[in-house]
Amino acid sequence: MTKTILVVDDEQRLVSVVKAYLEQEGFRVVTASNGREAIHIGRQEKPDLIILDIMMPEMDGYEFLRVHRKERETPIIILTARVADDEKVIGLELGADDYVTKPFKPRELIARVRAVLRRVGKTEPTAEILRAGDIMLDRDSHTVMVRDHYIDLTPSEFDLLATLMSSPGRAFSRLDLLDRLQGTAYEGYERTIDVHIKNLRAKVEADPRSPRYVETVYGVGYRFSRE
Repeated sequence: MTKTILVVDDEQRLVSVVKAYLEQEGFRVVTASNGREAIHIGRQEKPDLIILDIMMPEMDGYEFLRVHRKERETPIIILTARVADDEKVIGLELGADDYVTKPFKPRELIARVRAVLRRVGKTEPTAEILRAGDIMLDRDSHTVMVRDHYIDLTPSEFDLLATLMSSPGRAFSRLDLLDRLQGTAYEGYERTIDVHIKNLRAKVEADPRSPRYVETVYGVGYRFSRE
């Protein structure tokens, strides 16, 4: 089935180039020039993935993320300025799955799109249900229950938790986790994992500042507690 991509950016030339490359790769593409328009189109089209610029008129990418994440867990790749590291962190904290810095080569963006879609759509040959303490993760229904309540995780948060829970006690480096999540590991993207871990802890830990489950292995990365 053809995947639908929503491209949201007020730079029409960039949108035209990205749209052409995505269509050449077999994707169906819909576009929006600001966040407000994207909310409307997203509700109608229900895209498989969203490519989202941050700085836009009327409704910027941050506000779009806040609104959209209350409704759907669509994978989102944000486009940020190369010099604006804060944009990347804020976007990830609001629920973006990945980011690409401007200016970028269209082929790089295509690779990131395919990696995120591959990760979201992959099937795992391992156990469908993982349990640890107060946490239950069901791969089949893509749901997580913590302390008897279902919680909403982004696709990246879900896959990160599943990866850690599947190997309790194993220390994963940030690059290991990037490779598991995205199928590729770029050193410049390591900070992405730290932000996803922060968001994940806020949702599954009773006290995120003193995590019981998702532990930091200093100098290495992260692991899921053996308890």
